[in-house]
Amino acid sequence: MSTEVKTQQIYYLEEIEIPEDVKIEIDGNKIIAEGKLGKTFKEIKHVGLNKIIFMKVEGNKFIAYSTKKRREYKAMVNTIIAHVRNLIEGVTKGYKYTMKIVYSHFPIKVEIKEGKVFIYNFLGEKTPRVAEIVGDVKIEVKENYLIVSGNNIEEVGQTCNNIEQACRITVWDRRVFQDGIFLIKREN
Repeated sequence: MSTEVKTQQIYYLEEIEIPEDVKIEIDGNKIIAEGKLGKTFKEIKHVGLNKIIFMKVEGNKFIAYSTKKRREYKAMVNTIIAHVRNLIEGVTKGYKYTMKIVYSHFPIKVEIKEGKVFIYNFLGEKTPRVAEIVGDVKIEVKENYLIVSGNNIEEVGQTCNNIEQACRITVWDRRVFQDGIFLIKREN
């Protein structure tokens, strides 16, 4: 901490306890968490913003605080704590989302290769629809289900969204053509 910060008053301070099997480091505005399921990070863009929002690790606690009294800064501090909570949960338990493949007439075939999800025979189409896999996410195909898992909640969620959007129907009536791949369950 610089001498300038020590003289300023702290208005909003939030802290979260770090479990024993998790190691958290701060590198500039990047929070790096390492645990039994691997290593992940989150870059916080508003940390150090005009010398207002700060974060540090003391012992087994992660602390985020603001040196100005405004509602927006309190929200930023709480957001940082929520991100750290997600990082800790990701490296200790991980995230697992289950998606269901739904079709009425044309059976959908799904393949994973080269960091992409290929969806074949969607509504009888000849060309496959393609969805991008974000980051270090693993996808497993079991019968009519896709199991998307990883240790970063944002990467897992974005991958599921990419798959759903690849199967989006725009031209026909959605109430009649209900085919697609949909998120049905979220687990830790």
